[in-house]
Amino acid sequence: MTVPNLILNNGVDMPALGFGVFQTPPAETTDSVTEALKVGYRHIDTAAAYLNEREVGQAIAASGIPRDELFLETKVWISDYGFDETLHAFDKSAGKLGVEQLDLLILHQALPGDFAKTLEAYRGLERLYADGKVRAIGVSNFMPDHLDQLLAVATVTPAVNQIEVHPYFQQKGLLSYDAEHGILNQAWSPIGGITFYRPGVIGSTLEDEVIGQIATAHGKTPAQVMLRWHLQEGRSAIPKSVRPERIAENFDVFDFELTADELARIDALDTGIRGGPEPERITLEAFGRPIPEA
Repeated sequence: MTVPNLILNNGVDMPALGFGVFQTPPAETTDSVTEALKVGYRHIDTAAAYLNEREVGQAIAASGIPRDELFLETKVWISDYGFDETLHAFDKSAGKLGVEQLDLLILHQALPGDFAKTLEAYRGLERLYADGKVRAIGVSNFMPDHLDQLLAVATVTPAVNQIEVHPYFQQKGLLSYDAEHGILNQAWSPIGGITFYRPGVIGSTLEDEVIGQIATAHGKTPAQVMLRWHLQEGRSAIPKSVRPERIAENFDVFDFELTADELARIDALDTGIRGGPEPERITLEAFGRPIPEA
């Protein structure tokens, strides 16, 4: 099965559906990525702060899949922000992944309290892009005010903004902002499973009655319906799992189509409640951590 591509604002093709490894322990990462590659995923998303880039690289190396058939995406952590620091962050990530070029390198968070350092980090991404070490650059968890400040000085518009998006938290204003500026929206926690919700606060998207009804109508699972919702609305999605049956299930979303009414019913489920950390509360003091050398 071939995954459709999305075209980034610089003309680079990116598979719309990727495989994520957020919160996947290093000891389980190689096996899960190996399974994902066997199923057919060719877009792998990781991050320096996940501390499993090396294991992703091991799975890729062992797969035998030609490098030009894979799309590798990773993120620079806030502890490595700054111009020179970001250049070195690339070296660390590329070394662990075992590649010379990354397909997409993004800043993992904005640092609202030290946005000058964020801008210097993005300038580092622009240098890496100009030097051909990365094929595209972008950001993650950037809100409109962060993007306003970035776009005022950037020479390269971010290709991607990777943000929390799922039926219970849709960030419609941010989705519109990104689209208006030619920035592709990429959903992390696309089925609402990777969140910081406390049990019982808003419930699980997987148990939502509306999503369940739509899944039954198509002979699919709630997770497959949610991934299809993202894809039909033009977003990239990067589900994650360590279970082989779930990895395969999340990939099997290209043989059905949601109706306009079904899309609207899912759109109406937004609670406005964020699951991940508030972007404005990201600080080095609270979230900084050293990123090991390659």
